[in-house]
Amino acid sequence: MRKHPIILGFVVLVAIGAVVTGKPVTPVIVAAGAMYVLLMTGVVMLGGLARPVPAPLPAGEMRKVRLLYRCSICGTEVRMTAANNEDPEPPRHCLEDMDLVAPTME
Repeated sequence: MRKHPIILGFVVLVAIGAVVTGKPVTPVIVAAGAMYVLLMTGVVMLGGLARPVPAPLPAGEMRKVRLLYRCSICGTEVRMTAANNEDPEPPRHCLEDMDLVAPTME
């Protein structure tokens, strides 16, 4: 039932556009369709920004780890201090998985 007002508005917009511009109906339909697509894209993008940040994980879910990773391409090093399990997947850098250097000793 919610789609009917949108379709009715689209038909009215096409009819008014064809009368006002004096153009054939086909270009007016194409222009109105493009306008609708752009409008809905903007509405979806703004809706994505309006969503709240997800709640943090419970305190017991994260585990303390001390792992050192290095990118084999550029040499960037990352130390991981918390993960959701004891053997986490390596982070990605330069579109490749980083190499585990060694657990850090602290």
